[in-house]
Amino acid sequence: MPRAMFSEDSRLRTGPVRCAWRDYHRGQAAEALVRPWLALELDRPDAALDLTRDARGRPALTIDGRSAGPDINWSHSGALLLVALGDGVRVGVDVEWLRPRPQAMALAQRFFAPGEAAALAGMAPAVAEAAFVRLWCAKEAVLKAHGHGLSFGLDRLEFSAGRDGWTLTACDPALGAPADWTLHAFAPRPDYLATLAWRPRA
Repeated sequence: MPRAMFSEDSRLRTGPVRCAWRDYHRGQAAEALVRPWLALELDRPDAALDLTRDARGRPALTIDGRSAGPDINWSHSGALLLVALGDGVRVGVDVEWLRPRPQAMALAQRFFAPGEAAALAGMAPAVAEAAFVRLWCAKEAVLKAHGHGLSFGLDRLEFSAGRDGWTLTACDPALGAPADWTLHAFAPRPDYLATLAWRPRA
């Protein structure tokens, strides 16, 4: 299968979430790219699947005219598209291309919770930049699962830095409790970081 498609070695399943990634070119419509993978994963004909977006741009999947199926979310950065499908959960995903980010600490001071910004400031520069990207991925994945995206506010959920990475420790009541959320960080390809976030569907 061409690298541009979702190949067998470009897939991951963790808990109730399935995801896959493929090449992406700026300006491509994600709906057209993810539809063949969805049809295979759900064992449904292409015509049975309807992909729409809500007022905030969050994708929604309807199968045979019914909207009670799996939840869907996707993200693209650089030359990579990542799509996730969640069974019985609300799922969000973010992928980031690892490139120089000279303004990372300024962005952290402006948009992150004070404790997060302080934790990043205490790290060696080479470590802090990758930690910033991992934290950004985690926050955006949760906010995309919630449905509001970045407009909800990156400072309305707080992570603590530990030896195993970032852990969600506090969040706005609209997001539920930190314990409601499961996050899985991984590297889909060299030079990319991604995070899946999900919580049980209400």
